[in-house]
Amino acid sequence: MTAPAPTAVRMTGISKSFGGIRALDSVDFEVRAGEVHALLGGNGAGKSTILKVLNGVHVPDEGEIEVGGQRLAAHTPEAARAAGIAMNFQEMSLIPTLTVAQNVFLTREARNARGMIDDEDSVHRAETIFQMLEVEVNPRALVGDLGAGQKQLTEIAKAISQDARVLILDEPSTALAVSDVERLFVFLRKLTEKGVAIIYVSHRMDEIARIADRATILRDGKHVITAPMADLPLDVMIEHIVGKKSKGLADVARGDASRGEVLLELTSVTGPHKPEDVSLTLHRGEVVGLAGLLGSGRSALARVIAGIEPAVAGEIRIRGKKVTIRRPADAIAHGVALVPEARATQGIIPAHSVADNMAMAVIGRLSPRGFVDRKRVRDLADRMIQRLSVKTASRDHAVSTLSGGNQQKVVIGKWLATEPEILILDEPTAGIDIGSKSEIIRLVRDLAQAGKGVIVISSELSELLTACDRILVMADGRAHQMLDRADLDDPSETDPEHALQAAERRLQIEIQKALSIKEPSHV
Repeated sequence: MTAPAPTAVRMTGISKSFGGIRALDSVDFEVRAGEVHALLGGNGAGKSTILKVLNGVHVPDEGEIEVGGQRLAAHTPEAARAAGIAMNFQEMSLIPTLTVAQNVFLTREARNARGMIDDEDSVHRAETIFQMLEVEVNPRALVGDLGAGQKQLTEIAKAISQDARVLILDEPSTALAVSDVERLFVFLRKLTEKGVAIIYVSHRMDEIARIADRATILRDGKHVITAPMADLPLDVMIEHIVGKKSKGLADVARGDASRGEVLLELTSVTGPHKPEDVSLTLHRGEVVGLAGLLGSGRSALARVIAGIEPAVAGEIRIRGKKVTIRRPADAIAHGVALVPEARATQGIIPAHSVADNMAMAVIGRLSPRGFVDRKRVRDLADRMIQRLSVKTASRDHAVSTLSGGNQQKVVIGKWLATEPEILILDEPTAGIDIGSKSEIIRLVRDLAQAGKGVIVISSELSELLTACDRILVMADGRAHQMLDRADLDDPSETDPEHALQAAERRLQIEIQKALSIKEPSHV
């Protein structure tokens, strides 16, 4: 029997809190030299947090870290690099105004005899890395001019260039073509043969099954299981990942809405990058969810419908009439409004009042003869505050003083002020507490009952299952399957919480299946 490989990383009792929220709760995590170790879990499970602790970005509140048998005395990025740890971040850390080579070797540039930065040396070394990966990226190109896939390869090359003993890859394949993923896997196996430990994070279970030797699953900031991949078939992985994550939404009443006319019809719609050849319909009184992994094209589809990125092919019809939407003003004129994912940067002006934020999208209507009618602004704000149950001491208070959930209500109120018939909500409950999530979902159902057509994008499957009548599964920019919410229920489950968890597992499996489907469906 072969003895297990030596331990490359041992993290013991790691805890970390942010603003009273416990992101990691006494987590143990161990990785062996020469293995690919998958780190799995749903959104908010603690994956990125524990990796940032390992990489020195976050200082743990409790716990110890050993790398190669040596305890890390300092918790800084410099100490992690010195210990041989390199990380490819999910949020790319590239500087667009620098070249590929300059980004790959940033802060580690070669110097010539006069002590000046030797850019040519960086170019040659970057070329060597890309040749090993067998991919084509021009080391002299500006990062800002690259496509998403080449940026991702540059980020990976940056991590690889550090000759690390522990390489962390956080969702490395999100923007890569299938052929580039295959080349990456071949290269990773070459690294493990040299004893490098690879920590691989991905929501793509098909990738995990092919590349990983073992997996650790986290849920709600706690360690659930560590096991060889042979002991973790897809259904078992999903069961461990989902667990009881959906608790808290099972009691949200799903008031039935009466489905009416088709409000929105997309036929083979394609965007500048994504989506690709997507067709769907949205009825009055209906909530349609968009489910899929990071990079699946959900938000890109929303941006096309809302005119942020104009469609390059296909047809959009609203209430049966073909329309051209090339900018957000066109969408608003046709009764379409998008509540964006990035609330803090795209949805509100934090230092401005609740009233001013509520009025932003319709300021032209509230400004006869070019002067803002403050009374109409106040009246609008008061109506929306009452309608959405916004908890604020005053309409004149800055939005920054509100909780995350109430800030989100302000953003929704801002767009409801445009009186849309079609409302798109992109990650509407991100970063808010469970009570506010339930309120937002109830609001979505109320809007449908009032005759709106609503599209909801969410990475939290339990939220889609609670809010939506139908769910479109997307992968790699394409629409793959439209599922009726009722078809995901298990008739044998009578307990609401267990029934929601079972439906979540079924939807998770459908998302994973979509990753292996090559041809799009029209729904």
